[in-house]
Amino acid sequence: MSNLTEKVRQDIATFLLHKSKDGQLFRGTVLEASLKWNVHRNTISTIWARAKKSQLNGSLDVKSKRYGNKNRKRILPDLDYIKTLKFSERSTIEKISLKVKVYVGTVHSWVVDGLLKPHSSPLHPFLTDLNKVNRLKFCLNSISVFQTVNQVNQTDSRLKFTDMSQTVHIDEKWFYLSRTNQRYYVVDGEDLPYRSCKSKRYITKVMFMCTVSRPIYGLEGELLFDGKIGIFPFTCEQAAKRSSKNRAAGTLETKSIDSIKKPVAKACLIEKIIPAIKAKWPSTSDKRIYIQQDNATPHITNNDPDFREVATKDGFDIQLVFRPPNSPDLNTNDLGFFRAIQSLQSEISASNVEQLVAAVHKAFTEYDPMKLNKIFLTLQTVMVEILKAKGHNNFSIPHMNKDRLLAESRLPMNLTVDEGLVKGCIDLLLEIGETSGI
Repeated sequence: MSNLTEKVRQDIATFLLHKSKDGQLFRGTVLEASLKWNVHRNTISTIWARAKKSQLNGSLDVKSKRYGNKNRKRILPDLDYIKTLKFSERSTIEKISLKVKVYVGTVHSWVVDGLLKPHSSPLHPFLTDLNKVNRLKFCLNSISVFQTVNQVNQTDSRLKFTDMSQTVHIDEKWFYLSRTNQRYYVVDGEDLPYRSCKSKRYITKVMFMCTVSRPIYGLEGELLFDGKIGIFPFTCEQAAKRSSKNRAAGTLETKSIDSIKKPVAKACLIEKIIPAIKAKWPSTSDKRIYIQQDNATPHITNNDPDFREVATKDGFDIQLVFRPPNSPDLNTNDLGFFRAIQSLQSEISASNVEQLVAAVHKAFTEYDPMKLNKIFLTLQTVMVEILKAKGHNNFSIPHMNKDRLLAESRLPMNLTVDEGLVKGCIDLLLEIGETSGI
């Protein structure tokens, strides 16, 4: 029977009594009552049967006989026991259900209720003690003292991260013509897409050098500099050796450079990246610029004579700096920009190298500069966590609710750093005798 209130049941019983004579309902009364109260005919019949029975005792009792929760008692997980299981023994819902001897659906309900939470465990780079020290120094060198005047004309000093507007982040990434596993949504009965390849090694790929800096906004929120300096493919033009149904022999084709060695990386930096920086750099910004790169073998150093010649022309003073080894979390490209660009690029269908390059360039151009600005803020939150972890990378990136702060016009330019945290890190470096460079 439906879970009707006591008053509704009483009203239905009274209505039925008025529509009856000698214990018999008038024709069509059950249908009329079911339509009036929008309940099933069986519910009306049950109430009528209970009303007639109770009248024999001189009362009209049609109360529900259901008291409290009549459902089966829920099975709660033994969280302490689950914690004792190896992580390999609880990598799937099925494995947990076998270990705790409950149904798979029960474990799934625990996940829905938040008693168990799925977690993807990334494989972090291994860090030596020296790596941790260098990460600490790198983060400390990104902090400056900012002074403000309060309401009583007193000077307040706070530790904040620099705005990072003088730093250009460069990094390489492979972009693929097709993913090994691609997810689609299809209509029931529709022919499923079929893809094939001789080997995963044959999937066309192109390496790009991505160059970004922090976007600059005016006092009114207007965009002055989008920070997207360029994304440069490592490709070359080659003449086709043989004729095919697609082109004649001798036709120039764009080919990917699969082996990126020092001369190729150096040419990209000097002939493409630096000219792009000079062309797009805001005229009002300081022309002392730091290009942050990783420690890959093909990268040149700041003392390379060819680089110094180009880097000091036109009033610029461009320096090459290396981020700490094994620290992709200290580069905005690896923190989120590459993933976002790859997501946009995968939405565009490409069948050759030229189309792949065009798709990546389109994704790079269309990327929202404000999202890039948020990634720089994420970089600052990562630096805070590195300081807390004493240089380690065993932490989760905290959420700032940047979208809400932006909507409320409260998105900070730079994050404040706790003085006690900074002092503790400096004391640690003093204790181990690693204070050079800070």
